[in-house]
Order: sequence, then structure tokens, then C-alpha cells
Amino acid sequence: MTLLATSLLLWLGAAATETVPTVIQAPDSPVRVDHAKVLNVVPNEPAVLMYAATNVTDDDLEQFTVIVFVFDAAGTLKAKQIAPARRTLEKRTTKYSTMVLDGWPVTATDRVVFGVNQAQRTESDKWWSAELGGLAADAVKTPRQP
Repeated sequence: MTLLATSLLLWLGAAATETVPTVIQAPDSPVRVDHAKVLNVVPNEPAVLMYAATNVTDDDLEQFTVIVFVFDAAGTLKAKQIAPARRTLEKRTTKYSTMVLDGWPVTATDRVVFGVNQAQRTESDKWWSAELGGLAADAVKTPRQP
């Protein structure tokens, strides 16, 4: 399903409004995210976050989650959303994922900030986790890069 969604986004991408989100990351995160874009494919419909996720460890990951913060132009938090990102991310591999940002509109002046906040190794009951709220708030205090 993710491949289908990604293919559809790429196909519609030429007509999409694109926003570059700010990626935040805990220093010990087992997953690095990059190549991120927020696409507003259809006016008045939810935006879609698309990104690459790389497992930077020597262990397969059973699953991981991402957290997205949306701030208005003044830096006030408008919304927060957490969702499973992907199941099975093999060691040292990169895969693309998408997330629908539903529940609120993302405007051209909004700042979208996101990162990996949890991960679980394959065949383990333990979860790695990080609190990213402070990093997100700090990220919107700095001016946008052109």
C-alpha cells in the first residue's frame, strides 16, 4: 500500500504544492530520516508527508514511529500526530514512507517538524524512545532556510 501511495504522489507531484519540513533527531536514534517533503496534492484535502528512513544500526527493526508537529507562522503549536512509520526496516537499508497529515490543514506559512520517536528491534520487547517536543519547539525558533 505504501508503494502505491508513493507512486500516486510522484505521479501527482507536478501539480502539488510542496513544503520542506524540518527534520529533528535524537542523537542516539536508530533511524535517520531525510529527503522529506510535505505535499498538498489536492486543495482542501489533507497533506502527505513523504520521507526516506534509513536504519543506521546493525540490527533489523521490527517497527518504528514518527511524530509530526505543525506550528503556525508565529511558532504556536497547532497540531501533533504520531503514527507507525514502517514495519521491518532491515539493517543499514533505506526505504521511503508516507504519512497522511489529517485532522488539520497545513498552510503555506506553517512549519512542519518531524522525527522518529520510537523504534523496536526485531525479536525484542524493548523499545528505543525519545521525547522530541523540545527539539521541535527549538527548531521553529530559528528562521527558515531559503
